[in-house]
Amino acid sequence: MKNTKKNTIRFIRYFAKFGFRGIIFFLKTLLYGNKIVTFFHPKYIQPIHLRNNSSDIQTFDQIFLHEEYRIDINFVPEVIVDCGANIGLASAYFKNKFPDAKIISIEPEKSNYKILNDNIKNYNNIHCINSGIWYKPANLMITNVGSDNWGFIVEETGDINKNTIPAISIDEIIKQYNLQQIDILKIDIEGSEKELFESNFENWLPKTKIIIVELHDRIRKGASRSFFKALSKYKFSMIIRGENLICFIE
Repeated sequence: MKNTKKNTIRFIRYFAKFGFRGIIFFLKTLLYGNKIVTFFHPKYIQPIHLRNNSSDIQTFDQIFLHEEYRIDINFVPEVIVDCGANIGLASAYFKNKFPDAKIISIEPEKSNYKILNDNIKNYNNIHCINSGIWYKPANLMITNVGSDNWGFIVEETGDINKNTIPAISIDEIIKQYNLQQIDILKIDIEGSEKELFESNFENWLPKTKIIIVELHDRIRKGASRSFFKALSKYKFSMIIRGENLICFIE
């Protein structure tokens, strides 16, 4: 009964937002089991591929159905950095909303990264990096082995092996892509925001206009404290949308 009510609500919302193409996609999510499902809509430049019966569907709903990354701003973003890009849904959303923006998408997990590339291959000026985000150049390892590939957490390690994840800092990204500013910085990195905002943020944070972040204190204690301590050095305003904080830095 609970699932019936939930599916009825999703059906209505998909139809209201996407019309008959939304109904087709909704039916695919019910019938395709664990297969890849594809969402087609003329509003978007290319199809969107998702792993059915996974958090991909929930993330799709958050981003495209409920538009939790929608922001009302009085300028056109030129540079967007997507930290924790997963399968590229946020990058695709921003590229359709701001087609002239340069987007840099960072995702460490290999299967996520493969679908990320599939989801953005027809967009111009999106650059993908198969690395983790950290406060400095480093090597990372997954500490909750066996967790789903969309919810793993990482720790820094001195070892280098086939399971090691290379990490890149935001300062490195700025240098590598010759960025003068970051207009939108989206961060969803499963607790690593704690380390990101504890050290080495003094150069890139003043160059950032908007931060969209999901904080994960339930995964890494102190993540929120590190974030707000770093931002306390600057003037900013904030709104909450869904699971995200959207911070406008003056």
